[in-house]
Amino acid sequence: MDAVTVKGLTKKYGENVALNNINFECHEKEFLCFLGRPGAGKTTLLRIIAGLEKPDEGEVYIRGSLVNDVIPSKRDVAMVFQNLALYTGWTVYNNIASPLRAHKVPEEEIKKRVKEVAQLLRIEHLLDRTPVFASGGEKQRIAIARALVRRPQVYLMDEPLSNLDALLRLGMRVELKRMQRELGQTIIYVTPDQLEAMSMADRIALIHKGIIHQIADPETIYRHPATKTVAGFIGSPSMNFIDGSLSEVDGKTILDCGAFKLDISKYRQVLEDSSVGSEIILGVRPEHLTVSHDKTSPDSIESLVVMEEPLGAETILHMRIGKIPLKALVPPTFHTIYGETVWTRIDMDRIHLIDPKTEKVIL
Repeated sequence: MDAVTVKGLTKKYGENVALNNINFECHEKEFLCFLGRPGAGKTTLLRIIAGLEKPDEGEVYIRGSLVNDVIPSKRDVAMVFQNLALYTGWTVYNNIASPLRAHKVPEEEIKKRVKEVAQLLRIEHLLDRTPVFASGGEKQRIAIARALVRRPQVYLMDEPLSNLDALLRLGMRVELKRMQRELGQTIIYVTPDQLEAMSMADRIALIHKGIIHQIADPETIYRHPATKTVAGFIGSPSMNFIDGSLSEVDGKTILDCGAFKLDISKYRQVLEDSSVGSEIILGVRPEHLTVSHDKTSPDSIESLVVMEEPLGAETILHMRIGKIPLKALVPPTFHTIYGETVWTRIDMDRIHLIDPKTEKVIL
């Protein structure tokens, strides 16, 4: 049985469609991450699952039971918000214990559960203090502990790490995944941060303008994106997109991108099966480009260096091929100067071909 099932969910605010016919299942003990830009509909979806908002259409099931008309407190879900909403005048112990007291759980059971969750999240030393004296990461763990202590069927997490600095976010990602694995809990998590999604999720649902474009495990969503939106969102730096046109020359299928041409005859059958027109978009990730100072192959394309962006372990090299901007990942030892001519090879086994009319990835 799935932990959460959503069918045909639609939510509008006036003329604005926040969610458009959303359908998905979240399996038991799964870490499902909704990834999308601000305004994509992620928080609205969580609030509807939690019962804090009503959908205009569609159904929400928790462990097989329809909950559209069930009040939030009876849905057996716990939500962790972006703003932690801790009671600063209470001790950490009382903050964590508050949802149990609201459900009239006996004090002995409360003590046991608070101690267990505090040990799990390594905040036992904070129990007698107020949250005022806790660090950002500790406050986040307190908020998560308050949700965990209830032992609900499902945890809903709304960008819980967004207010932390980069180092704390990294540490909390590890903590959250460890906690989820140890307890075998079901988590639906929303974030605009692809690194969070890729590193923590069992599956990622990429949502854009209220529509789910793809649900898949991180490797599949990276290697086989379903749409141009998914292809452009996943990966850092983002995928290069280049407009081109198809033609047959001397029995070969040629992709003409203006400043350069590629022989894509090996993908002729894929193109024929897709019924794509003569126009097509080439997608290639920066990590699938090889840049050298010399022309090492007939397939090398003359490129002009625009800028280096050092990142420590690697460098993003910004180039132009004619008027076409292009990003490549190169080793930090590969040095160039502005305006220098370099040579770029495209890994033809890793390219993507996109129908510009539907924006569906056909390869």
